[in-house]
Amino acid sequence: MNAKGVFGFALLGLAAAGSWYLTASLREPGADQTPRNTQVDGFYLRSARILGTDVDGDPLYQIEAEYAEQLPNEDIQFQNVRIRYSPDASVPWTLNADTALIGRNQERVVLSGHVVAVSSEGFRGEETEIRTSYLEFDPATYQAETDSRVQIRVGSRSLTATGMLALLQENQVQLKSNVSGRFFP
Repeated sequence: MNAKGVFGFALLGLAAAGSWYLTASLREPGADQTPRNTQVDGFYLRSARILGTDVDGDPLYQIEAEYAEQLPNEDIQFQNVRIRYSPDASVPWTLNADTALIGRNQERVVLSGHVVAVSSEGFRGEETEIRTSYLEFDPATYQAETDSRVQIRVGSRSLTATGMLALLQENQVQLKSNVSGRFFP
């Protein structure tokens, strides 16, 4: 090989390396080249069980959910939820809902979807069931409140109303408006 051939071969190699560098620098980063954020924002749980405590730190209630996730604003959202008071609280109510949301201050639990509150020892000692689509629940004060339509069944009697305040510890319900019912002796 003569000097002219070696020079041409070197020039061709230099051109190939330059074109490879140029295409690599102009290419957008692919999925495998993107920088990864190793810091996790929030958390999620499957088959979650969360304990709520009273002011003394003793267990007050328990939230069970199929799924729980901390949202970017630090609220916690639950899916397919069941809330029960601890046996020491002597509040025989269980609340079920499609979703629940607990804010950062953890004072109220906002239940939505098919919300059902049930007590076998409800009002007047009869099985009681409250149904609504939205309910704000304050476990510390044993109160549940809504401005939505509610259906209340106490034994064989039933009522519907718009809005309600339930005092779960005292087994009392205050209906707000549009009350109608069906009573059989």
